[in-house]
Amino acid sequence: MDSMRGHEGIQMLLTAEQEAQQIVTAARNCRTEHSPLKTTRLRQAKEEAEKDAGHYRSNLESEYQKRVGETSGNSGFTAERLGEETDVKIRNLKKSTSKVQSDIVDMLIKYTTAAKY
Repeated sequence: MDSMRGHEGIQMLLTAEQEAQQIVTAARNCRTEHSPLKTTRLRQAKEEAEKDAGHYRSNLESEYQKRVGETSGNSGFTAERLGEETDVKIRNLKKSTSKVQSDIVDMLIKYTTAAKY
């Protein structure tokens, strides 16, 4: 009887080993079947991330260009404004000198022709 029990125990072990082998095989097949799906999902996620990064990069670049344009435009506007202000000041100086020009000429003639002894 002991040999019968031993034989039954060996048979149970062989059956359990076969079942375990079937479970491992099924798991491997399942992993292999889902692998292309996982690869596809990873590829899609990578493409979406690159697309989002591209949009972000282009937005930053456009903001940068906008700021550069604003500051460049401002410096051109500032230079133009300063040029106009300078012209106005020069005209005002010419007007004020033309008003007193005859008085200054008379004063210079008076002092240069007056003889001091």
